[in-house]
Amino acid sequence: MLADGLFERFPCDEVYGLHNWPNGPRGKVTMRAGAAMAAADFFDIRIKGQGAHGAHPDQSRDPAVIAMTLGQAMQTIVSRNADPLKAMVVSITKIHTGSAYNVIPDTAHLAGTIRTFDGAMRELARTRIRELAAGIAAAFDATIDVDIRDIFSVLHNHDVQTAAAEEAAVELFGRDNVETGVAPKMGSEDFADMLQAVPGAYVWLAGTPGPALHNPSYRFDDAILPLGAALLARLVEKRSAAG
Repeated sequence: MLADGLFERFPCDEVYGLHNWPNGPRGKVTMRAGAAMAAADFFDIRIKGQGAHGAHPDQSRDPAVIAMTLGQAMQTIVSRNADPLKAMVVSITKIHTGSAYNVIPDTAHLAGTIRTFDGAMRELARTRIRELAAGIAAAFDATIDVDIRDIFSVLHNHDVQTAAAEEAAVELFGRDNVETGVAPKMGSEDFADMLQAVPGAYVWLAGTPGPALHNPSYRFDDAILPLGAALLARLVEKRSAAG
C-alpha cells in the first residue's frame, strides 16, 4: 500500500491501528508510547546433502542430522551471543525433510523468524545464522543456503497520538479499563511502516480470555466490535476537533 502511494493519494494527518487481544478482561484497552512491537525477519535455510538408503547412513551426508545440528546451534545465538538486557527471539517454525521410513533424503529446509527491537541485535542474529550455517556446512561437507528477509520494522507509537488514544479510551471505558506503558510485544505488525510515514498509535483491545492469536482454537470475541468502533470514532472526533 505504501509502495503504491497510499499517503500521496490519500493524505492523512494521523493514523491509528487497533488489534484484538484474547487475554481479557473484555473491553480493556492497552498501549505504550515508543517501541511497542518488534521488528521481524523471516528466514529460509536450504540444506543440500547426499541421500542414501536408511540402512546405509555411512553413504550419506544426512541433511536431517545437519538440520538438527544447525537448529540447536541457532538457539545459542540468544543464549550465548546476544546481550541479555536486549530482547531477541530466534524461532525455527518449519522443518521439512524426507518422505519415507527407509530413505535418507538429500535435502532439508528450515524456516522461521527473528524478532528484535535493536538494529545491532538484528544484524547480530542475521550474521550468526549465516556464520553457523557456513561452519556446519563445512563440517558436514554439505551445502547450506541462507535467505533472510526484512519483513517488519519496529513499531514506534508517537507520544501525542498515544496520549490521544488513552484519553479517548478513558472517556469511553473508564480509567480502570485503560492501561498505558505496558510491556512491548515481541509480535510484529506491518502498521509499523505506516507509523514511519505518518504519526499515529497502535493499541490493543482485550476480548474474553481464550486461546492465543494464531492458534487453531482461537475464537474472536464479537462483543468487542462495537467497543473498537466506538474508540476509533471517538478518536476521529477528538483529533479532528483538535486540528
